[in-house]
Amino acid sequence: MAILAISVAGCRSAQVEEPAPVVAPPSTRIVFGGDVMLSRHVGRVIRQQKDPAWPFREIAAYTSGADIAFLNLESPFSDRGQPILTGMVFKATPDTIEGLKLAGIDIVSTANNHARDCGDYGFEFTLNWLDRNGIKATGSALSVQALREGVILERNGRRFGFLAYTYDQSNGNHPAADDRIAMMDIARMSEDVAALRSRADVVIVSMHAGIEYRKTPIPQQIAFAHAAIDAGASVVVGHHPHVVQSTESYKNGVIFYSLGNLIFDQFFSRATQEGIFGEVLFTGAKIDSWAVKPVKLKQTVPYLTESGLNTSLP
Repeated sequence: MAILAISVAGCRSAQVEEPAPVVAPPSTRIVFGGDVMLSRHVGRVIRQQKDPAWPFREIAAYTSGADIAFLNLESPFSDRGQPILTGMVFKATPDTIEGLKLAGIDIVSTANNHARDCGDYGFEFTLNWLDRNGIKATGSALSVQALREGVILERNGRRFGFLAYTYDQSNGNHPAADDRIAMMDIARMSEDVAALRSRADVVIVSMHAGIEYRKTPIPQQIAFAHAAIDAGASVVVGHHPHVVQSTESYKNGVIFYSLGNLIFDQFFSRATQEGIFGEVLFTGAKIDSWAVKPVKLKQTVPYLTESGLNTSLP
């Protein structure tokens, strides 16, 4: 605080305190991407291109420019076995993590129905491989304690906490549940959010839920998302339907019910070849505005199509 000396007629100089300038809290921009699958036809084209980062090159400048970039990793990594070319069991070769690195992806959700497609070995390999390459994972962990603690990333003097949950973890292939993968239990999620909120300035929740190819959220998605914000989350981001669903301003938070596909080989409809980025701008720990950035996929490669609409929250 500055002190000014003011001369008053017939009196000694008086000292007056000048108010300190108001400094606005720093801004943090977080970008959320949709479903990313690096197996099957996507993996085949990556090998043809001889470029493990190939699918991410058109969006890398955008995502790497964010303070935090997040997406749903739909295919586990594994260094065992041959490439998977067809079917509903996914496996990404380890070198394809170069795309995530090029795009500046800071954190991914690994809570989804394909989390165990490569068995226990692939489950653990994926988490270790992400960590080795400087990418955080939430929604699955090597221990239940680490799972429930979530992940905190610090940016601009604020702590952003991440949790993720899925409606299914087995993809029809595992009769017993693995408690190292977070399931969509509202009571447990609410406990996790409250605990993380005590250690973080902002909490963000990812949910893998809904009905594939349905363009409107189902009651399970709505109830879970609302409960997350009621528990203290600021943003809920959804995956799994493979098509874009609505976005909702709820209380002091924002919900992206489904971001659709980001990198995927579902060519059977226009809707599965479109997606969005959700973008949220924080001033300090408060949401200042959010935006939707449309994406079109061309031969599994995402392209930003227009600037999107910025919408300030009430």
